Amino acid sequence: MRSYQTTRLAGVQGRFGARLSQSFAGPWWRRSLSLIALLLGFLSGSVATVHLVNAVSMRTFAGLLVLAVCEALVFFRRRVFQEPLPLSWQLLDNGRIGLVYGIVLEAFKVGS
Repeated sequence: MRSYQTTRLAGVQGRFGARLSQSFAGPWWRRSLSLIALLLGFLSGSVATVHLVNAVSMRTFAGLLVLAVCEALVFFRRRVFQEPLPLSWQLLDNGRIGLVYGIVLEAFKVGS
């Protein structure tokens, strides 16, 4: 969808759409790897909350640990200036997005 005005929000939406289409473009094996990384991230986010709470028995620490892992991935991702993004970083980004989505969905299930 084309915006009538050039705003910062329109620029962010355009870049997001370009990255998303770039992530799922290309040969079939690249698209399937991106989808598998997204689904594995979601699975690990759904499972990590249960196992970290049982293993550590502190929800706050488990949430802080997952947050630290995600922030470390974002920190190192900003150091990559290659265009187009290498496949390994695309897979890590998709895994991170799935992880965050899985954790948020589990939080809505619990009601917290």
